[in-house]
Amino acid sequence: MVPPRVSSSALREFFLATVAPGLLTWGLKLVLKLDLYWNSVKLLCNISCKKCYTNQERCAIIRPPRDGGIRYRGLTQEQVGLILPVDYEIEYICRGSRVIVGPKVRKCLSNGTWTEMDHHSRCLLLCPRVWTSLENGRVTVLPPGPPAEGTVLHYSCHAGFLLEGRNISHCTKLGNWDSPKPLVALCYTLLTLLSWPCAVTGKKKLYIGALFPMSGGWPGGQACLPAAQMALDLVNNRSDILPDYELELIYYDSMCDPGEATKLLYDLLYTEPIKIVLMPGCSSVSTLVAEAARMWNLIVFSYGSSSPALSNRQRFPTFFRTHPSATLHNPTRVRLFQKWKWTKIATIQQTTEVFTSTLDDLEQRVKEAGIEISVRQSFLTDPAVAVKNLKRQDARIIVGLFYETEARKVFCEVYKEKLFGKKYVWFLIGWYADNWFKIKDPAINCTVEQMTEAVEGHVTTEIVMLNPETVRGASNLTSQEFLAQLMSRLGGKNPEETGGFQEAPLAYDAVWALALALNKTVAPLRGKGRRLEDFNYNNKDITSEIYRALNTSSFEGVSGHVVFDAQGSRMAWTLIEQLQGGSYKKIGYYDSTKGNLSWYGNDKWIGAGPPADQTVVIEEFRFLSQKLFVSVSVFAGMGILLGIVCLTFNIYNSNVRYIQNSQPYLNNITAVGCVLALAAVFPLGIDGHHVHRSQFPVVCQFRLWLLGLGFSLAYGSMFTKIWWVHTVYTKKDEKKEKRKHLEPWKLYATVGVLLAIDVLSLMIWQIVDPLHITVEKFTKEAPKADLDVLIQPLLEHCSSEKMNTWLGVVYGYKGLLLLLGIFLAYETKSISTEKINDHRAVGMAIYNVAVLCMITAPVTMILSSQQDASFAFASLAIVFSVYITLVVLFVPKMRRLITRGEWQSEQQDTLKTGSSTNNNDEEKSRQLERENRELQKIIQEKEERVTELRNQLAERQALRSRRHTSSQNQNQNHSAPPPPSSQAEPPGYSPGTEQHSLPPSFSNSSNLYQGEGKLSRNHCHNSRLPLLYK
Repeated sequence: MVPPRVSSSALREFFLATVAPGLLTWGLKLVLKLDLYWNSVKLLCNISCKKCYTNQERCAIIRPPRDGGIRYRGLTQEQVGLILPVDYEIEYICRGSRVIVGPKVRKCLSNGTWTEMDHHSRCLLLCPRVWTSLENGRVTVLPPGPPAEGTVLHYSCHAGFLLEGRNISHCTKLGNWDSPKPLVALCYTLLTLLSWPCAVTGKKKLYIGALFPMSGGWPGGQACLPAAQMALDLVNNRSDILPDYELELIYYDSMCDPGEATKLLYDLLYTEPIKIVLMPGCSSVSTLVAEAARMWNLIVFSYGSSSPALSNRQRFPTFFRTHPSATLHNPTRVRLFQKWKWTKIATIQQTTEVFTSTLDDLEQRVKEAGIEISVRQSFLTDPAVAVKNLKRQDARIIVGLFYETEARKVFCEVYKEKLFGKKYVWFLIGWYADNWFKIKDPAINCTVEQMTEAVEGHVTTEIVMLNPETVRGASNLTSQEFLAQLMSRLGGKNPEETGGFQEAPLAYDAVWALALALNKTVAPLRGKGRRLEDFNYNNKDITSEIYRALNTSSFEGVSGHVVFDAQGSRMAWTLIEQLQGGSYKKIGYYDSTKGNLSWYGNDKWIGAGPPADQTVVIEEFRFLSQKLFVSVSVFAGMGILLGIVCLTFNIYNSNVRYIQNSQPYLNNITAVGCVLALAAVFPLGIDGHHVHRSQFPVVCQFRLWLLGLGFSLAYGSMFTKIWWVHTVYTKKDEKKEKRKHLEPWKLYATVGVLLAIDVLSLMIWQIVDPLHITVEKFTKEAPKADLDVLIQPLLEHCSSEKMNTWLGVVYGYKGLLLLLGIFLAYETKSISTEKINDHRAVGMAIYNVAVLCMITAPVTMILSSQQDASFAFASLAIVFSVYITLVVLFVPKMRRLITRGEWQSEQQDTLKTGSSTNNNDEEKSRQLERENRELQKIIQEKEERVTELRNQLAERQALRSRRHTSSQNQNQNHSAPPPPSSQAEPPGYSPGTEQHSLPPSFSNSSNLYQGEGKLSRNHCHNSRLPLLYK
């Protein structure tokens, strides 16, 4: 169906009448395309807030500034409509190298207007920043901000100087200043008005370019900058240090951001005046500055960098720092591990370069000290999984490397996992705030009380950043006097809320170390005809002198003794503290340079003392229940006696005919095999409780050989019997020919082959892969008492390297024999023979043995870890199999001989006649069998002859009938036919056969009588003829 043609105005009226007036929705477009002339109608729906806005609660889209555009946050170009909702923010962007001057982001207000509409936003070109600085003078930037179009610079000189050139410059819209920068700030005194040059008696300035992070991840500049300015004031007022020079600090806020630091480094290097030294703060910023500074022959001196990566002279050849490397904690930690006799620790770290390199150094140091790091966990932002792994792997002594904010997350998870208390010790970094665990953090869901409980007793290692002794150093200030002056400069700010307060002594000593090093270079440079003020970025000689002076620095500062190692890192003492009762207590100091540990002895532990580094594991072997072993051994011993009785009985009555017809020698082998199988029960129950571990492999050999030989003899003899019966009596077509004489040696040979296969396989097994003792470990068990120990259950097994392969071969071979035995027993269940008169009993025994063996083998493998159940199942299966076999085979024989008295009569007959009767009967039987086979051949020949004669007779009768029919036809055609002439009779024709046909029975009998002479020649009597058809 084609829709009707609708105009755009009609569609708009329909839409406005359908949608509630004053309601517009955000984000969803409904585009109805009924024709090429239709307009698109947009429905704007705020799906995320589920809210509709009225006309008064929306803002119209505004135009972007010239040479710029608008970035719609969270929307694509297709989703932007004509109206935007309340609280939505747009961002101005500029093309090319232009920057936004004015508000960069605007927000939609509830009154339908945008924020700061009275301040225009423009995309302007920046003018060069070089004009914004002036040597020996000041530059005022109006309005404050980046030097863009409309910016005005006002130049002025310091006291005693006059400016040469214009004192004002304007930034044009082309990104250029309208006047050249004053290139030289010339010095004039009053005599300049009289055209007389003067000699300046002031000090020459040396400039230090510094990056102080006043904000960002580590706002250390908040306290370090005032400390550095304190040091500069004192240095500049000293007449014995750089008397001809004045140090001036030019600094920027790096925000602890390498990207921001890159831009500021460019400004420092390419903006006058020339800086003689660079002073970065954060490790990330120092890495960037120190790697680039060598290209300008600049010394880099850091006051707040602890990254171990900076201790690389090849990568950072001109780098020094008063803040020791984070690896300085590691010698202290290793010394404490040795003091408390811990040899196993765990670590958890935040994945940052400083902590990763610190942990690598710790791993190397503990390895040299013979200490193992058993668990090493790391996390990026969420430590939950890492803490759970520490708990799961039973970590006790844990070293944590992470920032303060992440430390609160870690210990909240520690409280949840109960990874604290008398069994655990945590080692943390010491530069956290003293109340870091009490600060409310929305990122965690633990209370202050829970955090306090979790952190109790942890140990911190902290670089000594404030000299604990009352010593006046190079600055003639003690550490306490320094703190007092610093607090005065901070204006009474709370030190805990001031970033970098702990590192402030390091920044103070950094300026002093630099001033003393520069002072030390004045004389050597003068000897070379050079001065410090001659430094430029291409002068390597002055840089080498400053480097040499810093490398040999050694003085007492407010942070302690200042000295640098070969990598330019500060060597310092380490303070060891422990959280006791919610506050940190000093428990010792460690001097890594001398290896001296100063111990106060006031450490406290939640338990009786330092916890163990791991749970004490007590190994405990599981042994077989002695009651079970004795009980089964009694049954096995009784079975052995029963087997000996049966064997004795069978040997004693071996001349009895009934016993002879059961193949007594095979029964003897069965009895011996049963005794050996029962004897295997005893080594099966012998374990470490009875013999030493070194003798256990011998027990394993006895188990294997006794059980293997016992099974081969017992089951092999029974299998041979049932196999012979099946072979002889189950062939229907040739059963008469197969009933031949039973030769005993073949039976014995069969048993011998089965036994040889087992012996050969066992020998190969023991030669190639002999049995040995293995110990199975089970899950550790906690004792009932509240002890910090675990029980490690152990169980001894007889095993080999490829135990499963050998068992698979043996079980597969034996299993096939068992299945074949069951099949043969089933096939011969209805056969009756006097040669082996007990084959039905043998079949019954095979049934029981096969079922028990096929059930026991897999079950014992499954229950191998349960020594009592495995032994009970295996041993009882052996006992029951043997008992059933002996009872089924021998008890009926005993009962028959005893109840019927056959054993007496048979013995008497045997004594009288000996074995001649048996021999004559066997000879007669063989003779009759030969005659019977000859008679069968004769009868077959006669029957073939009778069949041939019948065929000839039938052919003659057919020929005669055809001749008779043709003669009658001739008589009808000729009225007087002559009498037929006599024709030659076929051979063998007799008149009797023409008149009377012989019945088949009579013909067969006559033919049979013709062979009477032959029958008589074979000594066959007529009474034996029925044998022909049996």
